[in-house]
Amino acid sequence: MATERERDRRPDPEALLALAGKEGRGKLKVFLGAAPGVGKTYAMLAGARRLKAEGADIVIGLVETHGRAETAALLEGQEVLPRKKIPYRGRELEEFDIDAALKRRPALIVVDELAHSNAPDSRHPKRWQDIEELLGAGLDVWTALNIQHLESLAEVVSRVTGVAVRETVPDGVLQRADDVVLVDITPDELIQRLQEGKVYLPETARRATQNFFSARNLTALRELALRSTADRVDDQMVDYLRQNAIEGPWDTSDHLLVCIGADFQAEMVVRAGGRLATRLNASWVVAHVAPEGHEESDPAKVRFVDEAFRLGERLGAETVRLAASDMVAEILRHARRENFTQIVVSRARGRFWKHWLGRDFAYEMVRQSRDIPVLVIAAPEAPAPKPRRISLKLRASERRRLGAGLAGAILAVALAVGAGEALNAWLRLPNLSMVFLLAVLVCAERFGLWSAIAASFLSFLAYNFFFIEPLYTLTIAKPEELLSLLVFLVVAVLTGSLAGRVHDQSEFVRRRAENSELLYAFSRKLSAAPTLDDALWAAAAHLQRVQGGHILFLLPEGDELRLAAAWPPMDELSPGEMSAARWAFSKRVAAGWRTDTLPNLAFQFRPLVTPRGVAGVCGFQPKAPDEPVSPEDERALTAMLEQTAIAIDRSLLVGEAVRSAALEENEKLRTTLLSSLSHDLKTPLSSITGAVTTLRQLGDRMPAEDRRDLLASIEEEAARLNRFVGNLLDMSRLESGAVKVRADFLDPAEIVRGAVERCRKAFPGMRIETSLARDLPFIRGDASLLEQALFNLLDNAHKYGGETGATVHARQEGADVVISVTDEGPGVKPADLERIFEKFYRGGRTDGRKAGTGLGLSICKGLVEAMGGKIEAQSPALRRRGTRLLVRFPAAQLDREKGADKEKKA
Repeated sequence: MATERERDRRPDPEALLALAGKEGRGKLKVFLGAAPGVGKTYAMLAGARRLKAEGADIVIGLVETHGRAETAALLEGQEVLPRKKIPYRGRELEEFDIDAALKRRPALIVVDELAHSNAPDSRHPKRWQDIEELLGAGLDVWTALNIQHLESLAEVVSRVTGVAVRETVPDGVLQRADDVVLVDITPDELIQRLQEGKVYLPETARRATQNFFSARNLTALRELALRSTADRVDDQMVDYLRQNAIEGPWDTSDHLLVCIGADFQAEMVVRAGGRLATRLNASWVVAHVAPEGHEESDPAKVRFVDEAFRLGERLGAETVRLAASDMVAEILRHARRENFTQIVVSRARGRFWKHWLGRDFAYEMVRQSRDIPVLVIAAPEAPAPKPRRISLKLRASERRRLGAGLAGAILAVALAVGAGEALNAWLRLPNLSMVFLLAVLVCAERFGLWSAIAASFLSFLAYNFFFIEPLYTLTIAKPEELLSLLVFLVVAVLTGSLAGRVHDQSEFVRRRAENSELLYAFSRKLSAAPTLDDALWAAAAHLQRVQGGHILFLLPEGDELRLAAAWPPMDELSPGEMSAARWAFSKRVAAGWRTDTLPNLAFQFRPLVTPRGVAGVCGFQPKAPDEPVSPEDERALTAMLEQTAIAIDRSLLVGEAVRSAALEENEKLRTTLLSSLSHDLKTPLSSITGAVTTLRQLGDRMPAEDRRDLLASIEEEAARLNRFVGNLLDMSRLESGAVKVRADFLDPAEIVRGAVERCRKAFPGMRIETSLARDLPFIRGDASLLEQALFNLLDNAHKYGGETGATVHARQEGADVVISVTDEGPGVKPADLERIFEKFYRGGRTDGRKAGTGLGLSICKGLVEAMGGKIEAQSPALRRRGTRLLVRFPAAQLDREKGADKEKKA
């Protein structure tokens, strides 16, 4: 047994799995620089020229020279792919042609500007995604990147330089690169190059020197580039140590939990957590905790969380959503349960009152966390500039709900005023505040929190206006009346808030129950569907009622996807939609609307993943194209798609079980048929044994003529037995793929003569007539296999036509050479013309007995088709009787094909 030390010295399984995962994938080499102009493209092209001179297959996919003459000179003599032109707003944009690159398939392709954003309606929004596809196809890629475009450093660069970075590349792309080459020069040299016009045109260079290309900025960018390269080299060294079981003091236990809120700080906290995780070489998780029983309805806050989650996934983090009434306690409970070593949170400035009320999340996290370090990220004083517009419009359902709540509050307060006037006139009550408090509670119970708050303030104004002296004004004469009115307002707001929260909680529970009921009904429909098509149509109809818009399912069929079900019905998808569906199927990731692949489409496609692989793809149109899917709808959609995937997998398993049962039944039939061969095998063996026994016992006492007859019988039966065994062996070889077919030039007439001569030796009494056309063209095939096929056809004619004979014709019909064998037997029924080529099928002989093993024609079909020919049967052939078997081969162009063969050999 291995000792503990020996086990510790074994290679890390995860490192070996990561190494194995790179097999079949191209290698990525990134030329990294601190800023434009350091010479990344020049160094990349110079290296490509050196490899080209050594005979390597290199193609320039796309290079941006930016007008630099020395860089453009390196392109001379290189193979450069034409750029793809994309029309956009009345002009043409030139982009990298990924399809041309995949079709050309060079050993190495150079694609500049890794962080470039592609033109709209391109396959991928970003060029780094194009490069990922090239790597997945097995192509090696060289590319260039400036450090400011790295996702986790974009915000840091913006703060240092004051220039917003709009195009970014996920850190994972650089981390997965096989080689990172740092192209570095000092800031003074770069500024000198800029002033000499070697980077930008003079006017552009002057503005760049004043803004971006200052010594301070370049020094900071150079430090970031050096640190990133050093971290990547360190990662490569650790991977090497792990893969080769080399002992070393490395720590892999760090595990970070990054907590985000539904605000503008979310992305900033994620980037900070990503930088920390990269420096610590730690795994990390981005978590968001929502109040329990509350579904966020503000589209802006939902988008903050969704964008932060997508950013975290691009940076290599996992994401998790939690719900709890005590968010701090839930975070700490989750951190201890999942063994997180650090927690990263943000702290907003200017909220001292939350600290005193115990509602400061960061302060409470630090105070309650005793065993887990908490890193607090300071938030900026003002909200960061929004990189994109965020729509603050409410959804239609929310607008209707708020409108109904406000109308209900106005109506309830009006009724309270009427009731108060009636009670005041009848009973002269000194205090009518309870009537208005009742109106607030009714609004809270019926319409929720915001309606209750609106009713509280309306009641405050109405009570003052109608029932407090002086009447019909908002003036308050007595101080005690003012105090009573303020107390009423506070009580009304608090009571209404509590009642409204209870109402919202009950609505949340009701929606959860409805979703659970929908999922239950959905699962019942799928389980009751008898076939795969029924399950798909039931899933499409049910999802359409829940999600709205079109719902469609695509299933694999060969190498393509077919539209299996759609509701409302659809005939076909656009090319872009089919491309997104294929991407989702092959890559196992979502594609289309609001994804990283073809995000401008109206559909989003998601793979239906099962334990056995991807069973299909579901496409859906969102309810609101301008808004993300709500968390509740996302959970329902995910659950339904998982159940649909299980239903599809179950249907496929049922189909496979049916096919397996059919194969088992076929195997039983084959066994039965093979057992019937015992008669055909025993008959010649018995004849041979009897003849040999007679010859041995009687010997010379037998007349010479009888001895000749016995010897002839032995020879005939041995040949018959040899043919049976040969047929069985040929069929076994055909089914196992062991038959090696040659493609020689053959003379059909010569092959026919050889098969006829062999048949005359096997059946001396059989009459065979031949008719061979003159100047028959050559055909391509294997001489021995074709002769065996023709002999089997003649053998079949002898079995069913007897000694009456057969006729063999060879002629040219158009571009084909046709060889036919015609017997004078009883013929074949029209329904059996195709079946006679099946294994073990045997028709009756003229005497009513089954002939042979039923393998001869099946072997003929296999041999002929293996050589590129076709075989068919015709019956009747001669005056209502007989069978004609025709073999077709395309005529060979002798001179042209011989020349092609010589070129291949050369």
